[in-house]
Amino acid sequence: MATGIVSTSAFLLGFEAIARVLLVANGLFFVALVGLTVLRVVRFVDRVRADFLSHERGAGFFTTVAGSCVLGTQLALIQGSYGIAIALWWLGLALWLFLIYGFLAAVMAAKSKPSLEKGINGGWLVGVVATQSVSVLATVLWTSYASGSTGLLFLSLCFSLAGGVLYLILITILFYRLAFFSLPPESLSPLSWIAMGAAAISTLSGARLDAASSQSPLLGELLPFLQGMTLLFWATATWWIPLLLALGVWRHGVRRHPVRYEPQYWGMVFPLGMYTAATVMVSQATGLDFLLWIHRVSFWIALAAWVIVFVGMLMSIVNAARRSR
Repeated sequence: MATGIVSTSAFLLGFEAIARVLLVANGLFFVALVGLTVLRVVRFVDRVRADFLSHERGAGFFTTVAGSCVLGTQLALIQGSYGIAIALWWLGLALWLFLIYGFLAAVMAAKSKPSLEKGINGGWLVGVVATQSVSVLATVLWTSYASGSTGLLFLSLCFSLAGGVLYLILITILFYRLAFFSLPPESLSPLSWIAMGAAAISTLSGARLDAASSQSPLLGELLPFLQGMTLLFWATATWWIPLLLALGVWRHGVRRHPVRYEPQYWGMVFPLGMYTAATVMVSQATGLDFLLWIHRVSFWIALAAWVIVFVGMLMSIVNAARRSR
């Protein structure tokens, strides 16, 4: 997810060499993660089932949807590989249907449930990211490859609207949890940045539909509404950034929580890259050229964050290998 959106942002800004290098890397990451996921399901099926039924960890499975669709969007925009992109869209859609209803039904019907303080975290918003990623890839495919398919565009619109409503529901609960329950430093993980990232991908989904409105009578009728919702989510994503930075200073500067690599830091890189891509598309779809300076700055911040976390991951792997000897 993180590598894919940073690559896509690079392509939108004209840095094709960076975009293509990250595309190759992301293809390798995707194959490796699919293999490891299948291996884990085969060897530790009971643990996988327990994770899936967990309030605390189950929402993490939505990354399979988002990862598939983000890679599909990369391949369609950068490489023009529409056949593979379509296959990834179908995979993402099938996973979304299974996960959104399977996970939500499981946690709602569970006999034993954790408290709100322990049961919900920023990872739940990956469900929003997954929903909007299906919409984004569908719009990209419709715009460039299947513009005669009215049903595909309508489906993209429905996913975008449903994802927006899901964001409003979940962010209300999460804001309540952050404001009215104790907040130990360890509970304020980098996944908190998904609060911004989910708003940013909702912006991107809306901006993609805005850009396609000239080719669709349906979207043309809805254009004022779509532009309003797009700007609402962009403003929300922008609003989150200073607050999340302040909470990060509190976590590491005031409460002295150690800064060390953990996989959840990729959950911070993804929102930074997504904010860049969303701002690019908003400025293009609305003609707000004065926003250009924002994504020119945010892209380099996102790329720097990707490099830092990637290096941290490599060092963590090397250290783990040394300890195992």
